[in-house]
Amino acid sequence: MEGHFTLRVDPLASKKLLVDHGFYYCDTLLEPFARQNSFIPFHHDSMEISTTVPLSSLLEICDGAFAYGRFHRDFNLNPIAADERYNNWLSQLYEESTVFALLHERQVAGFFACIGGKIVLHALADDFKGKGLAKYFWSRACTELFKNGHPELSSSVSAANLAVMNLYISLGFRFRNPCEVYHKYNPSIITHT
Repeated sequence: MEGHFTLRVDPLASKKLLVDHGFYYCDTLLEPFARQNSFIPFHHDSMEISTTVPLSSLLEICDGAFAYGRFHRDFNLNPIAADERYNNWLSQLYEESTVFALLHERQVAGFFACIGGKIVLHALADDFKGKGLAKYFWSRACTELFKNGHPELSSSVSAANLAVMNLYISLGFRFRNPCEVYHKYNPSIITHT
């Protein structure tokens, strides 16, 4: 069957059957989680969140932001198609009103998307990376989610993405439920007559 397929499996499970059927290892994911009593917020007066920023401003940040994502790390996939996948996902989440724009001094600095208490997609613009600001942005967004009644927040992060893992740790998140991600890519088969 033509397509791109994903399986998530326990790290201790045998992968022989997967490999025998053409699946290949792509990533290891961890689940960061925090409850309100373990969350460590960082406050900064110039950080805000908004739900009224135009989607186009957020897509500029999204495009190319997910180098650690499994679709970018899969050698069978075109990086442009990987970017398109994340852009489409952000657009869908935006239409569902589940995206916060992250603002610094009223300038769009990133986005933070969630479904209920599950943080599913987030990124900062290049101008805001590496400056120690992410913990303030994430604090503002997570605080809002807790205020909205979510007793626990969780996410998913690649074990290779040390910067985001350290961000979650600084905010009091812990990790659970590791899984390995395997992909299989079956391109279309064109026959000539």
